[in-house]
Amino acid sequence: MAQFDVDAMLERFRDRAEAVRKRGLPPVAGEGRRAFIEQAERDYMDFALVGTAAWSVEDGSLVLRIPLEGG
Repeated sequence: MAQFDVDAMLERFRDRAEAVRKRGLPPVAGEGRRAFIEQAERDYMDFALVGTAAWSVEDGSLVLRIPLEGG
């Protein structure tokens, strides 16, 4: 089994957030377009939040601390 690399995992989340941000819109219109945009916004926020996490191992569990306020 490969060793788990938390920093690499967080980097993948940052990469996913960037990919969502740069993703173009498919040729959809109306409600489908709105739903796609809303999902992309949620995906970006989720990936970006996890990508900013500081991590530690506490009592055998991986703990991610995600800053919810600027600074």
